[in-house]
Amino acid sequence: MFLEDLNWMDVESYLQQDDRVILITGATEQHAFLSLFTDIRIPRSLAAAVTMRTNVLVVPPLNFGMSAYFAAYPGTVSISQATFNQVMTEIVASLVQQGFRRMLILNGHGGNEFPAGVQQLASEHDDLKVKWHNWWQGPVAKQTMAELGHEGTHANWLENFTFTRVAESPQAEKPFLEADMAASPQAVREALGDGSFGGVYQMPDHVMQKFFDRLVDEIVLLLEEWD
Repeated sequence: MFLEDLNWMDVESYLQQDDRVILITGATEQHAFLSLFTDIRIPRSLAAAVTMRTNVLVVPPLNFGMSAYFAAYPGTVSISQATFNQVMTEIVASLVQQGFRRMLILNGHGGNEFPAGVQQLASEHDDLKVKWHNWWQGPVAKQTMAELGHEGTHANWLENFTFTRVAESPQAEKPFLEADMAASPQAVREALGDGSFGGVYQMPDHVMQKFFDRLVDEIVLLLEEWD
């Protein structure tokens, strides 16, 4: 159930039965041969599958995150940690004011950090529960990497779903590269080349669908289990 598909009366009715909500954060940044919107498409697709099973409300995503190190790749749009923190804190505060009390922030970008302002809000409201979930760092992702025997990282198979592809992925395996993310954006681009951190670019679709389904199961549990 997406907020953009409802009117205010629908939300008021929802709050009489449930106080859970999913927030989506990510980035608009280079992902080699994948969409610049990969870090939004993945958590939003996961949220869409989750709400089909739980009917938990999903608010529109914050499409920008901290991606300054990829600035030399055209199409990357970055904001500061301070801006991210401020915007997310104000969004959460707005939802709290309306009566939402259990919030899952489904994050799709490694450069984003759990906003300190949101954590402060949670400490000030005894009945406010906020979970921050990096989908690629949970038990399901780690177990899948171990089962496949391939490390998942930026712009390789880990993020290569049917809905993130905008170009054909290379068949060859790319050596893993190390880039100093604190260096200049141009130096980062020179170190990474096409933008992938290395490894296998793509897995078979049925493997990725199984992975996706397991990620959805994991998130559903997060929504059902609260401290």
